[in-house]
Amino acid sequence: MHDHRRLGRELDLFDTDPLMGAGLPYWLPDGAVVRHVLEEYIREAEREAGYRHVYSPVLGKRDLYELSGHWSHYSDDMFPPMELGADQLVLRPSLCPHHALIYRSRSHSYRELPFRMAELGGMYRSELSGVLGGLTRVRAIHLNDAHIFCTLDQAVEEARAALQLIARAYADLGIEAVRHRLSLPSGVGGGKYVADPALWQRATALLREVLDGSGIPYEAAEGEAAFYGPKIDVQIADPAGREATLSTVQIDFHQPERFDLHYIGPDGAKHRPVMVHRSIIGSVERAVAHLIEQHGGAFPAWLAPVQLLILPVSDADAQVERAEKLLRRALDQGLRAELAGPEHGTLGARVRAARLVPYQAVIGEREAAADDDLVAVRLRDGRRPGAVPGAELVARIAARVAARGSELWDGGPLTGRPA
Repeated sequence: MHDHRRLGRELDLFDTDPLMGAGLPYWLPDGAVVRHVLEEYIREAEREAGYRHVYSPVLGKRDLYELSGHWSHYSDDMFPPMELGADQLVLRPSLCPHHALIYRSRSHSYRELPFRMAELGGMYRSELSGVLGGLTRVRAIHLNDAHIFCTLDQAVEEARAALQLIARAYADLGIEAVRHRLSLPSGVGGGKYVADPALWQRATALLREVLDGSGIPYEAAEGEAAFYGPKIDVQIADPAGREATLSTVQIDFHQPERFDLHYIGPDGAKHRPVMVHRSIIGSVERAVAHLIEQHGGAFPAWLAPVQLLILPVSDADAQVERAEKLLRRALDQGLRAELAGPEHGTLGARVRAARLVPYQAVIGEREAAADDDLVAVRLRDGRRPGAVPGAELVARIAARVAARGSELWDGGPLTGRPA
């Protein structure tokens, strides 16, 4: 059973330090590569789906969170305010108040809607030390968040499209959703939840329409809603079967009202938009933790910190020159490639140390003497496609990376069997 906390440290992906504090992990170079690739993937998927990206500050005045309702319903999970002159500044627990202000800063016509605003931004939760663990429960969270401002008639389709985007991302990442949950309040008489029964009924009815129209089986669960509205939670499970929420879709009537958001309709009058919240991969921290455990550190080639390791058998000039030529070719094609020469140990030791690298290219005396830049290819799963020209190997790897597939090799002779 894979534990991302152990693997993350063994594979030099992330770590912690008491001087930084509990629940505040830092990312090492290989872990930063995985995170960066994941972030770029989701930004591009959102761009293709019509989202516009923004940046907003991680601080806000206490007044902002009083207006949004976070202070009265969620302050127990927020860090205490910082005094700065006459102001009290708070580390934000959520991105939605900032996005509401960004929307409110400009006038909007119905012709612009739906307006899809996305950000991969930091937020902070004052989690108790007893519940913190690895990357799954942290105090500094980087959330793949977005808010869609739309008409009431557009809300169901926008929420349904968000679910489709989640399904596509899960397929690309190899993530399996164990179930979908319609998260409802345990009562709307105040306290934890906004006290507006009509609001809850409208939002819940729309989310049920989304789920039913998508043909997705789901279970209703009371006590799991956000304080301002119900949500669809996409649940994943770790190797021990423990469930967690990774992705969410929410329909919100509360914050558009609180922030007095509006758009100009075809009648020339002001109308209130609906705010659809959605997160495709949830927090980067939790997503990477799940991917580490699911793949045991053997990431798909497109996510792997090092995609190709080049191994000259000896320090003979011909082998080293051939290895350096292949390295340059791979880097020029955008691959993450490294060279590990004999100064790093015997060939067997280097192969074992790189057991999680998807592709290894071995260059010995025979390969260095060949006229067509041959290299002996080893795949992570134990297969050996044989001697392949370096240009062909780089092209094959680049194609597999671009396809984001899980299969390492598509065609060519195999001289070995999967280990």
